[in-house]
Amino acid sequence: MSKVKYVYDPEKLAYRKIKPKKGRKFGYFALFLVASALFGFLCFVVLLNTSYFETPKDRIQAREIENMKINYAILNKKIDRLNETMTNLEDRDNNVYRAYFNSSPVTEEKRKGENDNSLSYKQLEGYNNSDLVINTTKRLDVIANQLAFQSKSLDEIIKLAKGKEKLLAAIPAIQPVKNEALKQMASGFGYRSDPFTKVRKFHKGMDFTARTGTPIYATGDGVVEKADASLSGYGNHIQIRHGYGYKTLYAHLSKYKARPGQRVKRGDVIGYVGSTGRSEAPHLHYEVYQNGKVVNPLNFYYGSISAKEYVLISQIANQENQSLD
Repeated sequence: MSKVKYVYDPEKLAYRKIKPKKGRKFGYFALFLVASALFGFLCFVVLLNTSYFETPKDRIQAREIENMKINYAILNKKIDRLNETMTNLEDRDNNVYRAYFNSSPVTEEKRKGENDNSLSYKQLEGYNNSDLVINTTKRLDVIANQLAFQSKSLDEIIKLAKGKEKLLAAIPAIQPVKNEALKQMASGFGYRSDPFTKVRKFHKGMDFTARTGTPIYATGDGVVEKADASLSGYGNHIQIRHGYGYKTLYAHLSKYKARPGQRVKRGDVIGYVGSTGRSEAPHLHYEVYQNGKVVNPLNFYYGSISAKEYVLISQIANQENQSLD
């Protein structure tokens, strides 16, 4: 039962009963219903976003999201290790491989310039974990571009290595006759006494004494340019073009075993010792040319003698004695 309310009437000097209006009661009731509905809706929204009302599908999705975050964290750690490996590989590329082959190192700007920064990541935006996905994708793209660039660089290193191998094979690096006891050296490079005029003149090669018919060996890979007696004083001689600016000449041969145009390898027999041309006794006169200039053959014998033997043969070659041609 609702309470009855009264109000004092000063004119009648008595209390008068207050009668509530029907419209006001309805308004209060409607206000109550609206407030109740709003409160209920807010409670529903709050509860809906809590674990109390999670469906099995929601729980599966939540686990998948957590697993994805873990997998991305593991992936980023692997990317960190890949970055370390790439850094080491780039360092070896510049400071070991390219230094060995006397090639210019690749600048950091050039390596970074290979990265494609125009890739669009808009399709990955708008999700709860977009930042994580986009950042990881960008890092993977950088690694992919670095690997592509490094692959090109290693292809270049392989070409340089093949060129270096050919260069090393072409350099006249052995003695043209067997000289195991180092006793075959008769006269070295430089000023010597002419055996015929006795005048001191420049001797452009080295003379190796040997019996007629002793095999003569190509000192490096190359192509035989000449095998004739066209040069005055050299008698029968062979000239080999090795490439890379190197040529060698073998003079006073008794006979040939190579012909013009023939490709030869280091150590191949190309002829035999003799005493043709301007020669005092059977021997091989041997010359080396580098970029068109005659050079001391002694500087190229690293392929067949030790350091101790080099010192000994150098002492013999540097004696200003009489040459044999």
